[in-house]
Amino acid sequence: MRPTRFDIVAIGNALVDVLCHQEDAFLQRFALAKGLMSPIPPDHAVALHAAMGDCDEVSGGSAANTLAALATLGPRCAFIGQVGEDRLGRLFIDDMSANGIHFPMPPVSVPTGRCLIIVSADGQRTMNTAIGASEYLPPQALDRNLIADAAILYVEGYMWRTAEPRAAVYEAIEIAHAHGRKVALTLASEFVIGAHRAELLELIEARKIDILFANEGEIAALSESEDFDAGVAWLADRVPLLIATRGPDGAIAIEQGQLYATPAESLGAIVDTTGAGDLFAAGVFAGLIGGRDMTTTLRMGSIAAGRIITLMGPRLSADDDLGALFAERLG
Repeated sequence: MRPTRFDIVAIGNALVDVLCHQEDAFLQRFALAKGLMSPIPPDHAVALHAAMGDCDEVSGGSAANTLAALATLGPRCAFIGQVGEDRLGRLFIDDMSANGIHFPMPPVSVPTGRCLIIVSADGQRTMNTAIGASEYLPPQALDRNLIADAAILYVEGYMWRTAEPRAAVYEAIEIAHAHGRKVALTLASEFVIGAHRAELLELIEARKIDILFANEGEIAALSESEDFDAGVAWLADRVPLLIATRGPDGAIAIEQGQLYATPAESLGAIVDTTGAGDLFAAGVFAGLIGGRDMTTTLRMGSIAAGRIITLMGPRLSADDDLGALFAERLG
């Protein structure tokens, strides 16, 4: 087997989160559904973004959030995604570089994906998302050597939403397995499963997934069972390592029939649960890459998730040190 250049390469949506505060009159002016997340086309997103005025802008996307936290702990990380030839695309590229994440993908002519978040005076968040350039990631854009040289390929379930990224994921999985690498998948949301259950199940049944991340709702949607234990048992027969999160009830893992569990970690008042699953995955990957036992690995995921929910948004602050936090909590 060829040596690895990277511990993990993730394939996911390259997005920028754009946040501002506005009165309800702004929502009414643009006919936005208050408190909901709505998909919008790229050209509409560009116009709405311009109208929002001064905003906070930070790179996002589920798999990118995971890598941003994981890279601070030392693992060699790379990202496959697509941004546009615009200011937000440059912001995303610069953010990857600042986090030490290898991101060789050239920008394209389609606008960079963005999630426009408008916070009302009462604290409600109205989100409008345009996947943008990520929606058109084609198989031919893949760096096959990059995938072959990474010990783990991590796939974001949101890539199933459109045809080209979906085809790219299938190609990436074949490349990874052809070179003896492991493939990890996060199911991402019940919405993705509802629209693509048959395809995801076919992939799992074909033993193409080595590590599967899912929460309670996603397990219920995929297994078509409201009984959590039954759904877990059903999935555990189909993947070598199943990792299931349960919010305040912690998380479990089943590896080759062996059950492991960890409670949720409380690190302060809950401010925002955005990114909890992304940071949980970062902690788990840190444990797996570092050769930790499964109980410790699960707890590292819970610690990372417990920290991010005390902050606003899906990224740790510049002052956060996950390594020090793990050392403190794990003893």
